[in-house]
Amino acid sequence: MTLRLTVESGAWNTHVRNVVSELVEVLPVVKGNGYGFGRSQLIEHARVVSRDVAVGSIHELMEVPHDLRPFVLTPVGVGIEDFPRADAVLTVASRRDLDVLAMLHVSNPVVIKVESSMHRYGVDVADAANLRRAAEATGHHVVAWSVHLPLSGSDDSRAHEAIAIARELSDDLPLHLSHIGAAVRQVRASVAHRVVVRTGTHLWLGDKSMFGLHADVIAVRPAAFSTAGYRAATIPSAPGTQLVMVGCGSAHGVGRLDDGRSPFHFARKRLDMLEAPHMHTTMLSVATSPCPQPGDWVDVQQPLTRVHPDQVVWR
Repeated sequence: MTLRLTVESGAWNTHVRNVVSELVEVLPVVKGNGYGFGRSQLIEHARVVSRDVAVGSIHELMEVPHDLRPFVLTPVGVGIEDFPRADAVLTVASRRDLDVLAMLHVSNPVVIKVESSMHRYGVDVADAANLRRAAEATGHHVVAWSVHLPLSGSDDSRAHEAIAIARELSDDLPLHLSHIGAAVRQVRASVAHRVVVRTGTHLWLGDKSMFGLHADVIAVRPAAFSTAGYRAATIPSAPGTQLVMVGCGSAHGVGRLDDGRSPFHFARKRLDMLEAPHMHTTMLSVATSPCPQPGDWVDVQQPLTRVHPDQVVWR
């Protein structure tokens, strides 16, 4: 039972070097599922890029070695009892965030997150200086401004938005930007701030041709009955239909595609699912030829930002 991610290591390493060269100053992001690689493995690659690394939440701090400085991208929130690291750079996006840190009795360094057109976290740019002063007054060293740009639009449109925001912010702090590519050159040419590009998906994933995601076939049996599966799904009546059990499921983050189709392929043909993936197995209903057999590997079409492979194989 295995979901396996294979990586063409030569192409991948070249891609990472090229992105860093293009963006110049990079804050690598290692969060969530570690972009399919796993956080602990990916952090070892991040240390080649920078002595700083960004994680998604304070719950992910434990995997960051102490010779790296972690930036936490999401405001802390409540429900925390023991704060793991005094050197972690935290995100402050509102006065409430400062109140939460005061309740935790921590005085970590912080970045001030400024609202973008995403309208998620962030202080209004007009109040950013006041929030910075409040953070400093309560004992926090402010190390940067932070702007999280949306994915929608073009690099140029995101660059124009970043420039407009930056011009309202004092330039004695660096500006950390997300979701901007080569157009960061426009930003650097237009503002006085030192600009650092936070990057995860673009840095680590890039061209999908470098990766393969496959699951093994555990068992195959003729569909000599009318229903099967957790909820007695009706088996299609096509002649020669076989049930194929594949060794991955919801525990790996594998699910239907956004349009409802099956993510599984074999011999360049999409394989129908009998029912949705469940935990560590997915049941397929296959009436086409060739039918995968035990020991074969089927292709799995899933975003690497969502899946949890059992193995990562570097070739």
